[in-house]
Amino acid sequence: MRKQNADSQRAAPISSGSFLRPVGESAPAPTGSRLSAKAAVMDGEDIRRAVTRIAHEILERNKGAHDLVLIGIRTRGVPIAHRLAEQIRRIEGVEVPVGELDITPHRDDRQRSPGANSADTRIDFDLTGRRVVVVDEVLFTGRTVRAALDALVERGRPATIQLAVLVDRGHRELPIRPDYVGKNIPTARAEHVTVRLCDPDGEEVVFIERPASGESHGANRT
Repeated sequence: MRKQNADSQRAAPISSGSFLRPVGESAPAPTGSRLSAKAAVMDGEDIRRAVTRIAHEILERNKGAHDLVLIGIRTRGVPIAHRLAEQIRRIEGVEVPVGELDITPHRDDRQRSPGANSADTRIDFDLTGRRVVVVDEVLFTGRTVRAALDALVERGRPATIQLAVLVDRGHRELPIRPDYVGKNIPTARAEHVTVRLCDPDGEEVVFIERPASGESHGANRT
């Protein structure tokens, strides 16, 4: 994973623009916010193509699948990691291990208990010496990824840790930058980016919700 330089363009609160498409039903709005207008930025085919491209990029960068493992950040990073593993299997004929990581005990917005662990983390293989690709659906502030790094280094000493995200929406608060991106989506900080997948949501879409008039609540902590 590369440290972020002064990536001011990506982090600027740019309006989402006219490339958005109206979308129907949505996920619930974040608690304490009022979100109104809603527009799709990726449909099922867009998501499929992005995952396929990222799988090829992972193999190219790592010169194959040797010592490669995928770690999905719960919740929606997990099905994306499994889709990447399936694409790699089709391309290389190699089964890449997939783990699930719950970063809750490592979040920096709550008190952490010494030795805290999560029963929802499922990594049944050694990370030492492996090429680890952390997978998440949306990259925003970088704080979720920082928590994921803390959790991973407690479980071994990987050879490398890389980051793959379906959507990078900018507005980083930490020097974290993804190695693989499905789509860069300029957003205003107060907007909310939602990824819905067939597993677990029953549909395939990425959409942006804009705050109601007068609201300035920021969303997506990741």
